[in-house]
Amino acid sequence: MSTKSNAELLLEAIEDLHNQEQIVTRETLSQLTGLKLSIIDDRLSYLVDSGYIIRVQRGVFVPAPKHRPSRLMSKTVLPDGTVKIDIGDNDVLTLTPREARALGNLMVAEAMQYSNIEMGHHMAILQSEVTNQVRKLNRQVSDFLDVGKQGELLSE
Repeated sequence: MSTKSNAELLLEAIEDLHNQEQIVTRETLSQLTGLKLSIIDDRLSYLVDSGYIIRVQRGVFVPAPKHRPSRLMSKTVLPDGTVKIDIGDNDVLTLTPREARALGNLMVAEAMQYSNIEMGHHMAILQSEVTNQVRKLNRQVSDFLDVGKQGELLSE
């Protein structure tokens, strides 16, 4: 018979309390599980760092949302303007041109979010490249200044 780890015990308690619309605090978890606050604090930190729970404010926790793995998706536009969206192995949406536009309108927020995420990734790459260039230039300037100081010392 396998016993549950303290982290598993706490995660189940957090999910149960949350499903009952109860506020999850370290004190309520201590009362529910019988674990010491020091153990609860350690395991809560682990669960937050691992992405299993979210700290919504100091001392209040909720389970992290769980999503199933993403499925492959494709879009095909037929010659008459009909749009077919294949999702995973079994789901197919067949949309009229008007329905496709309406769906696109409904998905604008997600498209903007995707665009912002991609822009953030590109900006992080550019920032890294610029930082490396600035470091390189700083080294070169420092080397030139050192050479200049050595030249001044030799001419004195």
